[in-house]
Amino acid sequence: MSSTGRTIVASDRTRRAMAKRLASRTSTMTTATLTEMTARHSWFRALSADDRSWISIVARSGIDGFVRWFADDEAEPYSPTDVFDVAPRSMTRKISLHQTVDLVRTTIDVVEEQISAMPRGDRQVLAEAIVHYSREVAFAAAEVYARAAEQRGTWDERLESLVVDAIVRADTDAGQLISRASTLGWRPGSRLCVLVGPYRRSQSLATLRHAGERLGLSVLAAVQSDKVVAVLSGDAVADDAAALAAAGSMAEHLGQGAVVVGPVVQDMVDAPSSARAALSGAAAAPAWPEGPAVLSAMDLLPERALSGDQEAISWLVEQVYRPLADATGDLLDTTVSFLDHGCSVEGTGRAMYIHPNTVRYRLKRVQDVSGYSPSTPREAYLLHLAITLGRLAGQGAAGRPESSGHSHHGNRADEHQPQREIDRGK
Repeated sequence: MSSTGRTIVASDRTRRAMAKRLASRTSTMTTATLTEMTARHSWFRALSADDRSWISIVARSGIDGFVRWFADDEAEPYSPTDVFDVAPRSMTRKISLHQTVDLVRTTIDVVEEQISAMPRGDRQVLAEAIVHYSREVAFAAAEVYARAAEQRGTWDERLESLVVDAIVRADTDAGQLISRASTLGWRPGSRLCVLVGPYRRSQSLATLRHAGERLGLSVLAAVQSDKVVAVLSGDAVADDAAALAAAGSMAEHLGQGAVVVGPVVQDMVDAPSSARAALSGAAAAPAWPEGPAVLSAMDLLPERALSGDQEAISWLVEQVYRPLADATGDLLDTTVSFLDHGCSVEGTGRAMYIHPNTVRYRLKRVQDVSGYSPSTPREAYLLHLAITLGRLAGQGAAGRPESSGHSHHGNRADEHQPQREIDRGK
């Protein structure tokens, strides 16, 4: 139960008389408090005149509140929480709890100093009273800031959901997107990626954010249907490999199922492209249950293409098929023959009338040109699909129809070197 002046001085007449004498000094106390605040605290001096004015009102409210608290007039009940009701709620954003404690401590020091100048019979009683009152005000300040933090947390979660939703929907108003993200503490110009994973209802998104913070990441997260969509930014996502590693560290805070990471992009305005890839990958991931639990959207290019993702289809055609079709040395024909013959070097050599070492040389060049090795089952699957999609798109090499059959001649310039090595018995 909270103490009041009545618990210190039981006599109403004595208490009210002392309260009256105390009230006569409130203006002096307020002025002295502001002078002391200016002298003691640099953060107070740095405030605008308007904000300093509000603090002076809070200080005066606290001093007047002490008088009312001590008088303990049952007709006008007083709560120490009322001290902070005179200021707008936005003050809790401008003045931290630590700074509010500075204000309370300085005010109490000034009041104690002023009490020492009051009649001798009042001093000990009021000194005891200000100790009790300061405790009540401290509890009130903690309550006010806790309530403000709770309300701010709810508002921030709503704003965070709006930012994530705008990224998912590829909102064209980039200025508004960046403005909202900045309100949440996002730094413009930060590299980022989008992560999509299953939502675990038993776990709060706060745990995912904290896991990201331990990695040095800024995290914006929201639930979209049964998925968590999270935007990760920081040094730990400097490139796609680093982003995949960071996602692996955070995956335990998500539900069971594939966690898909979109490509790293340069800024918030580019985030929708990473989100599209991650969401497409998450939708296609069930088609590759044998894959790793945490994987990049690029790992799921075949599944994304088969599910109708036009960006994945275009990427496979332009970045895989077309370079092979445009390359010299029958790379495309060799790849097709190699895949058609069960990835057998000898079988491909017999079918194309070339030495197996020539096949190996060409397969190495296929990997150099396309970035994928026909000798690896998963990458062979991707190459086969890319070639199929490229042919369906009618993308002939250099504007000409691609060869309809395999080359029967091993005399191209790129084959001369390995063939000469074979002839020398290498």
